[in-house]
Amino acid sequence: MRNAVHLRPGITLRGSGEETVFKKGPSVTTALVRETDWFEFAVQVENPTGFTPGCGLALSTERTEIWPAMRLYTVTAVEDDVLYLDQRTEKNYWMSEGAKAQTLFPLLCAFNVDDVRVEDIVLDGNREENDHIDGNYAGAVFIQYCDRWTFKNVVARNYNGDAFSFQVCDDIHFEDCHALNNADRGFHPGSGSQRPLFRRCTASGNNIGLFWCWSVCDGVAEDCVFSGNRLHGVNFGHRDTDNVLRDCLIERNGEVGVLFRREVNEYRTPDRNRIEGCIFRDNGQFGVDIQWKAKDIVIRDCQFESTDASSQKVAIRIAPEAERIVIEDNLFRNCAVEIEDLRERRDSGHGDPRDRRS
Repeated sequence: MRNAVHLRPGITLRGSGEETVFKKGPSVTTALVRETDWFEFAVQVENPTGFTPGCGLALSTERTEIWPAMRLYTVTAVEDDVLYLDQRTEKNYWMSEGAKAQTLFPLLCAFNVDDVRVEDIVLDGNREENDHIDGNYAGAVFIQYCDRWTFKNVVARNYNGDAFSFQVCDDIHFEDCHALNNADRGFHPGSGSQRPLFRRCTASGNNIGLFWCWSVCDGVAEDCVFSGNRLHGVNFGHRDTDNVLRDCLIERNGEVGVLFRREVNEYRTPDRNRIEGCIFRDNGQFGVDIQWKAKDIVIRDCQFESTDASSQKVAIRIAPEAERIVIEDNLFRNCAVEIEDLRERRDSGHGDPRDRRS
């Protein structure tokens, strides 16, 4: 593929399972050789080889911000060393900030598109021949401001970034989907997305399996497998509230099975999330790590197992600042420490830690 498939409202994209593979072509990168301001329709590059009309294009700089300055375009024409774009640049791309052009893009992409189904396809990012791209701008699947999408039996693999990334999208459903061996996150519900649903999905071989990011609320992940990811199986953070993990297998993740990450202030904590009926096995340091001021977390009817003495030495860790953590009816097998409740150093007398409301 030389550019993304740009989906439109109300359509169904259906393949034949493993026989239908969308594979990204190798990427090329070149520096800009003329300053480009935010209102222009073209960029001048050092080497135009590999850029053709219709190809996908990412422009970016090395400016140090929270996220890089990056946008995606389509090349409409190439004249000598000038690439013409399908839209205004909308950002400044200055040589003094290391501006560059790359043939990077999502495999499936949409903005402001509702009511779409994607079924029975494989998305291959050809990671070995492509530069990395940030999951806030692209992924094997990348959609923004889109509602009511269903992905069924879709595999996203080997993308040098995120597998499935969506932002400001409501009611995005995944059934029997798989995120395999991607550079960053497997599933990345982001930025205000409401009611995402993950059912019978697998994330394996990514940096993070399921990354809830920035005010993702009322989501459900059930009967899923988050296994063998380099850092975390599941990660909650910035105002990700009222979500449920139910009947999932979370095993052999490099650092933590489920992380409730520390945020910069108490108004951004991942509160009122529930973990029910899950199995935690042989995760690197902790089965569940509840950091800082997370509140009203429930862990109920779960199993914590360690088959290797070097892994998951602590089943559940609770930070000193955490509040109203409910731990009920869980089973612990061969865990060196079942619950490391750091609040006890601050205030003793909580009773039996294996069955606690506090």
